[in-house]
Amino acid sequence: HVQLVESGGGSVQAGGSLKLSCEASGYTMRNCMGWFRQVPGKERETIAIMYTGASSTYYHDSVKGRFAVSRDFDKRILSLKMDSLEPEDTAMYYCAAEPGPVCGLEQSWYHYWGQGTQVTVS
Repeated sequence: HVQLVESGGGSVQAGGSLKLSCEASGYTMRNCMGWFRQVPGKERETIAIMYTGASSTYYHDSVKGRFAVSRDFDKRILSLKMDSLEPEDTAMYYCAAEPGPVCGLEQSWYHYWGQGTQVTVS
């Protein structure tokens, strides 16, 4: 059974920084993993994807240059470093994973999800 647990969320002023962590158990860290976010009444949005087979990544244009995703294979942690946070970044942030060599950008592709961690920027 795959378990994903997010942490690191909280409240921060605009321009500040936060680092989110996703600890994975029962999952091969070399497989697809990503970060998503969602606000009430809106569709879940793909923020960043860590692809399999290499360290290649995808970033949504709205966070490119401000957010950075990284993966620690030994500690089984996927991290999201967020700098220059804006009020528009306020959302529930989710970690997700999907076994297999092919990584999709759509949230429907991912079978395993964490419970989320709230980020509030004011």
